[in-house]
Amino acid sequence: MSQIWTKRWFLDMCQFCVKHGEGKKWYLQAKNYAEDLLSDLRRRNVITNFFGHPEHLAEDSTRLASLARAPALVRRAISGLVTRRMKKQHFGQVLPLEDIEVIFGFVNSIVRVPCICRHIILGREVGYCYGISMGPGGGAFGDLLKNLDDSFLFGPDTSEFEELNAQEALEAFADHEKEGLCHSVWTFVTPFIGGICNCDRVDCMAMRATVVHDVKVMFRAEYVAEVNPDLCTGCRSCMRVCQFGALVYSAADQKASVDQTACYGCGVCRSACPNDALELKPRAEVPVVANLW
Repeated sequence: MSQIWTKRWFLDMCQFCVKHGEGKKWYLQAKNYAEDLLSDLRRRNVITNFFGHPEHLAEDSTRLASLARAPALVRRAISGLVTRRMKKQHFGQVLPLEDIEVIFGFVNSIVRVPCICRHIILGREVGYCYGISMGPGGGAFGDLLKNLDDSFLFGPDTSEFEELNAQEALEAFADHEKEGLCHSVWTFVTPFIGGICNCDRVDCMAMRATVVHDVKVMFRAEYVAEVNPDLCTGCRSCMRVCQFGALVYSAADQKASVDQTACYGCGVCRSACPNDALELKPRAEVPVVANLW
């Protein structure tokens, strides 16, 4: 059964890249950020409902907790249904800082906005989410959100969008990595990409659903981490920031290594390592995880 699910997940990922990325990384295709995609009325309604009514995430959290108590067969069936639905509406993929730099190179505006997940879970605003657009000043996507006057985005405890240039945004993302947050890119009715988030599995609903509850709403990255044992000193700094439990430690060798089947390829572990002992390898070049998304 697990082989069938793995094969199906691999095929879905291939279809994602072929359909939305011409066989390449779909999130590096400028067409998927195009302003004209926002002329679709259904997409505009999905976006306004998502940001205008954040309480739906609290309801989803309750459903996930209930699903965890259901029989395994029921969990698998419901998980598959949710994944298929989310791929069409609001789906993500983990990506490293170097791919984010490429994205920041071709979008025309980057705005920091309150995080809807932290709003629900923590009850306060944290600027871990970034709207990206081909249009200036937030573009049509930003205009759409600014019309949500009564939403949490513009409540009494928040300010207007904070617009950043590419260098400022990249520096902010590097700081987020030091906090142990991994980056993910998100669609709003696929293939339109409207945001990049900085996630952890405690406060991020999507990561919690995918990693904790095995309800997959985000792909792993196109990469996987690897430790250079000659450079590793066994300090275990990398283990403290891994959101996926993919870093392990050998007491005998006094070195860390990567469980690549658990690794999502975010690259955050590299930022924590004082000896540059970690690097990212293309997932396709690592046979044990080449088809694991």
